[in-house]
Amino acid sequence: MAHGKHKPVMIDMTPMVDIAFLLLIFFMATTQFKSPESIPIQLPESHSAIKLPESDVVILTVGPKPENRLFWRLEPQPEVGIELAEMENALVEARIRNPRLRIAIKAHKDAEFGVISDMMEILQKTNNTRFNLVTNFEDDTKSSDDSPTSLRPVNHDLVRR
Repeated sequence: MAHGKHKPVMIDMTPMVDIAFLLLIFFMATTQFKSPESIPIQLPESHSAIKLPESDVVILTVGPKPENRLFWRLEPQPEVGIELAEMENALVEARIRNPRLRIAIKAHKDAEFGVISDMMEILQKTNNTRFNLVTNFEDDTKSSDDSPTSLRPVNHDLVRR
């Protein structure tokens, strides 16, 4: 038997490249990017049950020491890091865009007061003299028998004097 010359086999790579690019575009389009991670905040306790408004609010978050990282969140946008030096301009711009904007400071219970004091000075400098401090609600009006009829509002400032 005589062997003749074999023709080389040609494989068309075009469909494989098309599939690779289709998969790449699919994964790029369906990927959900992780929002910037902020720091976990342990809020101090208070006895006030006033709720923070749902809209028209900017939340200034202060992390625990030693970093005392600052974050800015203008609802409904995600939280972003901000420097104390940038805060004055950001507050002025936000107030110009929305005159009904309310400001809330959400500080970790171990945050240095100096940073919060600096934030309050910036608020005063930008004529934002009304703001909220975000805290955890601590309900100590419950009596020892925990019956719902025994709950009544108590003025704790008068009781402690």
